[in-house]
Amino acid sequence: MLREKPHLLLAAGFFLFVSSLPGICQNADSLAAAYSRVDSLHSSVVLSRRDANYLSKGKDMRVEVISSAGLQKMACCNLAESFENSASVTVGYSDAVTGARQIRLLGLSGVYTQMLDENRPFMRGLAAPWGLGFVPGQWLESIQIAKGSPSVVNGGESMTGQINIEHRKPTDEIPLFLALNGMSDSRMILDFVSSFPLGERFYTALMGHVEGNFMTHDMNGDGFMDDPKSLQFNVSDRWLYYTPSLQVRFGIRALQDHRQGGQSGYDKVAYTFGSTAPWGSDVTNRSLGAYLKVGVPLRDDQSSSVAAIVDYTYNAVDAFFGASCLLGKQHSAFLNLLYRNQVNESHDFTVGLSATADRYDKNILRAVASQDVMLPLAPSFFVGGAYGEYTFHSGDVFTAILGARLDYYGNEGVRAVPRATLKWQPASWLVLRANGGRGLRYSDPLIDNIGVFSTGKKWSGDYDASPLEKSWTYGGNATFYLPFGQNEETSYVSFDFFRCAFSSQMVPDYEMKAGEIAFYVTPDSYTNNYQMDFSVEPIERFTLGLTARFTDAKVLLKSKGLVEKPLLPRFKGVLNLQYRTNLSRWIFDFTAALNGSARLYDFMEGDRSPLYPLLYAQVTRRFKGWDIYIGGENLTNFTQKSVIQGPRRADGSFDPSSALFDASAVWGPLMGIRLDAGIRITIWK
Repeated sequence: MLREKPHLLLAAGFFLFVSSLPGICQNADSLAAAYSRVDSLHSSVVLSRRDANYLSKGKDMRVEVISSAGLQKMACCNLAESFENSASVTVGYSDAVTGARQIRLLGLSGVYTQMLDENRPFMRGLAAPWGLGFVPGQWLESIQIAKGSPSVVNGGESMTGQINIEHRKPTDEIPLFLALNGMSDSRMILDFVSSFPLGERFYTALMGHVEGNFMTHDMNGDGFMDDPKSLQFNVSDRWLYYTPSLQVRFGIRALQDHRQGGQSGYDKVAYTFGSTAPWGSDVTNRSLGAYLKVGVPLRDDQSSSVAAIVDYTYNAVDAFFGASCLLGKQHSAFLNLLYRNQVNESHDFTVGLSATADRYDKNILRAVASQDVMLPLAPSFFVGGAYGEYTFHSGDVFTAILGARLDYYGNEGVRAVPRATLKWQPASWLVLRANGGRGLRYSDPLIDNIGVFSTGKKWSGDYDASPLEKSWTYGGNATFYLPFGQNEETSYVSFDFFRCAFSSQMVPDYEMKAGEIAFYVTPDSYTNNYQMDFSVEPIERFTLGLTARFTDAKVLLKSKGLVEKPLLPRFKGVLNLQYRTNLSRWIFDFTAALNGSARLYDFMEGDRSPLYPLLYAQVTRRFKGWDIYIGGENLTNFTQKSVIQGPRRADGSFDPSSALFDASAVWGPLMGIRLDAGIRITIWK
């Protein structure tokens, strides 16, 4: 029976994995198919070629789309490695020990960007430092990057924008998709996705991911691993039930991720403060989640509907840094009830009620030369209220979206979050957009700045508080579509500017006093972001994309006044080239990135980091139902020198017991050249 129904075998494997979890402390790469997915209330059949990265012409906001083609240009092992083709998003390391990655949008940390999983908030709280590594790239259908102040429907936390991910759909009817990837640093990755119907109305997609990095590397000779040893198991099961009068989506997900970095031989149990034994980090993340989305159309033409979204996530982390540790648990729940009514072709409105609740249980032990403190923290946060959004359309020429939220923020009382978006298309070749609004979020100083655990410095100030951060973000975009090229929709030049200004922001100040990190709330910090995008297909099957971004980010520090934000490159340029032979049998991808200099901390050598290039390349050979590829990352072999800061022992090794020890001052790549090869197999129905 199992041989006749392979999906039952996959389901059995999923069940066995979840059962064991509590005991643990021609692909769519070039075709975007929007055919009558029953997970969409609108039925149509559209098959069109999509570029790897492009600006969506039809969106009211400035939205950059990384398609499935873009997700396969660099093997895209996880979400953190899916943005190398984009200059809008910068990805870097939080420290040189744990492997935690962080994004920057509009020059600000990723905690100010709202992360959405098919329009449900995720990657919050304890999951934020490592969450980018928990989303396998081969699971994804696309990524949408929206700058500015997006819709109020998903809450008021977004300050610099939103990044929404779309998974492969249950209705894709791909009995089996397999991807195996190996890298020269010993990293191995296996992904599988199986989408199939269960009757006329039920559909499901079962996804699995196993990833491991089993060898240590120290290319710069500082005695610390460049990338931690790691092992991750990740499974998800997504379901869809559809009838013309009811649509239900639900799913579950389970994850365990373990990583060990720092000096080889670190033992979290045996290590004691002041010991000369190897120092390092040992981090285990566990997560369970479930969601339910119910939609009911109120009219046959789908112009009116009601919907309910419920999401629950449990995150647990056991993180050790030398003799210090962070032991945390988080329960998060999200509820959104909404009613949408399209009165006519010109007037559309949405109203609803939503709430987010987070309960934490955190125990933090800080055991370093300068500080010995135990922090038992059990904060709870509730944000809930009502929202409304009105949309006015004047044909395809003009759109105005006005929205506002009124939410209750505990001791902060009721706060308003207004937002507005305008889009004007006076000609088919020109689209103008403007956008602005407010953002509010509770900060978590230690989790938001996880790199502070990888130092020997004393924490001072409000590091155990969670103040409400407040900002205003506004900007605009002009996109000119060009009268040449093979594809009019993706031949354009675009200019945009966005400013995010804080009236209240929690910052870690590394420069107030030697051997100390001061946490406090500062006003008047801001970032100005300028960007130009150019895209064209000058000849058939050859695409060229060029992006340049300049960021002016300032932070108001008690120690220095208003200064340039440290460790943030002011400039980034990206050149993407792709050539496909006839029928896309061969695909050649090349990406070059130029990163500008960044201001360095006072305790680092030099005033600014150097300008440096990064090169990526990949060659793919496609056959009927399967692809093979080989590629390379960081082909310039550029790495940051002197990543670890602080005094050395007599034998020349760094002294992690020193109050001046710091492994968090990262501005560049930690790994040199990495080669990879892989295979993707798709079995179509």
